[in-house]
Amino acid sequence: MPQYMLSIHHDDDYAPGDEEMAQIAADVDALNKELAQAGIEVFGGGLHPASTATVLRVGAGGDVLVTDGPYLETKEHIGGFWVIRAADLDEALEWGRKATRACHLPVEVRPFHTEAEQ
Repeated sequence: MPQYMLSIHHDDDYAPGDEEMAQIAADVDALNKELAQAGIEVFGGGLHPASTATVLRVGAGGDVLVTDGPYLETKEHIGGFWVIRAADLDEALEWGRKATRACHLPVEVRPFHTEAEQ
């Protein structure tokens, strides 16, 4: 079955209140259980803020440069994700709809390359 990434996007300063965060946590926990029961979750998780990122780049002469901070200087970043198996894009989008409702945030759905495409 094809795999899809459902990524959660939010602003760097995203900080829901305690009540909203409790509801989001409950909704995401319910979604995680539903994904597990459906047998389609490969893995997923939340990420620390983009400010904790470390970026590696190949520099001149092949040296690898290491810098602190996110790769892109943007106000939005990926805050978490799921990788799922779905029969097709329509099924993956249905799970994406459930994810955006659970997180109260935008969710991007993207397919992974298949072996046949590589």
